[in-house]
Amino acid sequence: MPTPTKGPRLGAGPTHERMILSNLSQQLFEHKRITTTVTKAKRLRPVAERMITFAKRGDLASRRRVMRQLTDKSVVHELFTSIAAAMEGRDGGYTRITKIGNRKGDNAPMAVIELVMEPVANKETVAEAERATAKAAPAPAAPVDTPADTTAEDVKAKEIPADEQAPAVGSDEAAEVAAQNKDAAEFAGSHAPLESGEAPEGFAVKGNRNSMKYHVPGSRWYSGTTAEIWFDSPANAEAAGFQPAGGAAAQKISE
Repeated sequence: MPTPTKGPRLGAGPTHERMILSNLSQQLFEHKRITTTVTKAKRLRPVAERMITFAKRGDLASRRRVMRQLTDKSVVHELFTSIAAAMEGRDGGYTRITKIGNRKGDNAPMAVIELVMEPVANKETVAEAERATAKAAPAPAAPVDTPADTTAEDVKAKEIPADEQAPAVGSDEAAEVAAQNKDAAEFAGSHAPLESGEAPEGFAVKGNRNSMKYHVPGSRWYSGTTAEIWFDSPANAEAAGFQPAGGAAAQKISE
């Protein structure tokens, strides 16, 4: 008996081996992927890829050559129409083998062999995509020439005008700005408490931040309440989220 050229023979003889590979090829073209042993998958790959090469030619002689191995005419039609069209832009490498571990029982190494049906990007498409990516990328910032004796303070002074720079922390100007911000109105129609404790001119409604209540002059708790914020009217106090202490009737507000 002649010795096989590629590893051990799969069947009892050469004819049996050709029948095994033909049946595996037919199942592969029908289902696009099959699970078999690693040895059979490696022996099946060159046989199946040779048939795909014949199918890509598409002539009558190639179809007759494939039909010598595949007995199902529907599978041959599928091979010459859909599979060959999917492999049109691919120059070889029509199948993929993935090992999936050993089989239970005889511990034979198993693998999945499948057809590579994904479209192939040609060189022109890849080059066009690279040009588009390079065009969409932001241009690098131009370097700024800075004299060697320039200090950090000089750079900051050039970036921000002197009249717009914030005053230094701890200076008299910073304290004055902080005081102005403290007295600034937090809400519409409101005023911060004065240091003297008296009501600001035009602001008579007392507001309490903890309870979010306000008191109008003459109400029950007005004299015993320390104003944390002053409002010029109950409407502005309610707009700021404050509610009348004790209800609208207690604050002499008509509903």
